[in-house]
Amino acid sequence: MARKDKELKVSFISKKENECPACGALFNKEELYTGGGRLIAGALTAELHRLYEPSAKYGDVFPLIYQAFVCPECWFASSETDFPLLPAEKADKVQADKNRRQADTLLIFPETDFTEPRRLMEGAASQYLVLRCYDYYGKNTSPTIKQGIASLRTAWLVDELDKKYPQQHYDWVATLFRKKAEYFYNEALAREQKGAESMSGIKAFGPDTDKNYSYEGMLYLCAYLRYKYGSSQNPVARKSSLESARRTIAKLFGMGKMSKDKPGAFLDQARKVYDAIHKELGESDA
Repeated sequence: MARKDKELKVSFISKKENECPACGALFNKEELYTGGGRLIAGALTAELHRLYEPSAKYGDVFPLIYQAFVCPECWFASSETDFPLLPAEKADKVQADKNRRQADTLLIFPETDFTEPRRLMEGAASQYLVLRCYDYYGKNTSPTIKQGIASLRTAWLVDELDKKYPQQHYDWVATLFRKKAEYFYNEALAREQKGAESMSGIKAFGPDTDKNYSYEGMLYLCAYLRYKYGSSQNPVARKSSLESARRTIAKLFGMGKMSKDKPGAFLDQARKVYDAIHKELGESDA
């Protein structure tokens, strides 16, 4: 019986002990098992999010649940790479914000508990905490684009919460996080263009865990999110924004053939968004 239970597990507790740079707590991170038919890849969405089909053996498995490093004591969070790189002078500020950080998280994601195996609730909460805690990092770690990625990942997991808990307004919450993603993605690009914050040190832009769509994927999402979630209150500004987004996407699928960072599925999504923007601009010009 014990062996069967072990086979059905989708995660395990790593033997590696981690120390929280903010409060000093020691903890072992939960990791996702790979293989064994746990992940059945499905469609790629316009947001470059990989959907997974439920497994007959394991049910629904969401890899993003296990990505974020979260201290179970103070709920400081970031990516695995940046977790130990919190500037020492910011540790006191992280600790001073502990109670508010936890209260705000529980307001959106009730009954979150990082001392137990992660569920969808903890997964969504973990990405929200990553978004929040990158405020404590300096520009050398490219925090703005990482906040954009965390915002998008939070929205995806909140989508799943909406399916599990309908009529709880999670659809509205997911839209808010997509709007945050739109802001952070385009703000990161603006900061890079001004030389205020570089993205050159980022090895994986994601945005999901299955594939790195590189810098071009980031540019695509800047344009896509601007089209879907950018402000539409000012028609003139909206038109200018969409024209810029259309130029960005036109360059992406005009740069050449498929490549490792530009597979056919990505180029197909880019062309669909280009056509949608072109249609909206055509209608507004009419």
